[in-house]
Amino acid sequence: MAKRDYYETLGINKDATPEQIKKAYRTKAKELHPDRNSDKPDAEAMFKEANEAHDILKDPEKKAAYDRYGHAAFEGGMGGGRGGGQGDFGSAFSDIFEDLFGGGGFGGAGGGRQRASRGSDLRYNLRVSLEEAFSGLQKTISVPTSVSCSTCDGTGAESGAEPTHCPTCSGMGKVRAQQGFFTVERTCPTCSGAGQIIKNPCKACGGAGRQQKDKSLSVNIPAGVETGTRIRLGGEGEAGLRGGPTGDLYIFIEVSDHPLFQRDSQHLYCRVPVSITAAALGGDIEVPTIDGGKSRVKIPAGSQSGRQMRLRNKGMPQLRGGGSGDMFIELAVETPVNLTTRQKEILREFDEVAADNNPQGSSFFSKVRSFWDGIKS
Repeated sequence: MAKRDYYETLGINKDATPEQIKKAYRTKAKELHPDRNSDKPDAEAMFKEANEAHDILKDPEKKAAYDRYGHAAFEGGMGGGRGGGQGDFGSAFSDIFEDLFGGGGFGGAGGGRQRASRGSDLRYNLRVSLEEAFSGLQKTISVPTSVSCSTCDGTGAESGAEPTHCPTCSGMGKVRAQQGFFTVERTCPTCSGAGQIIKNPCKACGGAGRQQKDKSLSVNIPAGVETGTRIRLGGEGEAGLRGGPTGDLYIFIEVSDHPLFQRDSQHLYCRVPVSITAAALGGDIEVPTIDGGKSRVKIPAGSQSGRQMRLRNKGMPQLRGGGSGDMFIELAVETPVNLTTRQKEILREFDEVAADNNPQGSSFFSKVRSFWDGIKS
């Protein structure tokens, strides 16, 4: 069967422009695609025919050969008309996808046309003391980052010249290669997928449109921050490539350990050592508070190690308002060391007369005796 004229297949004239050829092919491809014509057995053959016609007519050299010799120009292995047209669904669907959604086919080839790309987000770890976390502070930090090149205003081109379309990929950012039945797309090696090249790159930034520099920023650390608190500074990250939007800076807070206070959320704990006599007789002690002041705490007579007393609203402030936590004083009764002979005598005398003054010991050993008696019986 004689092959149809390629121009007739696409419904165009011989003097059609490349844009008209492409538009006509897309219309035919969408109309004849087998997935949309499952009830028409000849749709696949007609789709391949349209694909073959487009493969020849879109190439200026192949089109000139066809205009001069017709189908004979590609018979007997002369050119790739037949081989390229049979079953090239990947190439065809890529063009249809681009027409419908404005993309560049599979793999995001259309994205290659965008010369600008967003800068990366940056992370900065900031350590503060517990006192600083309590009161909040304004802190100046120095962040190593990429900033927009002041010489070329971020364009990457010398003297403000505009980038030009990459001649290798015609601005698509990807190149196609025919491998038998399949059409394979790869990132353009000339423009690295950007779709554009800079003939005269800026000498200051090498064509990137940005330079490495330390940026000084003033950061407001609110009162009540904890380890893991994240503060976002919009637009203070890495500058975009060739004038693209700037990324964000994320500051992660780490609160240092404190020699006196332990923190649990908004509450503070302070372990205070007291003497045996103070614990036994009771009395008043002064304890430090996180704001730098002091509070007087009354120790009840007969206090044991581990006993806690609460100081309300003496803890850490709630982040973004909402009151403060509490501070808990935990008593640690100390056993005296390095006793003198006289001190030992006094303690022995006290022990002889204090048999009924140890309620916890009496209760414990009473339970021990019951335990042993239960085993024996």
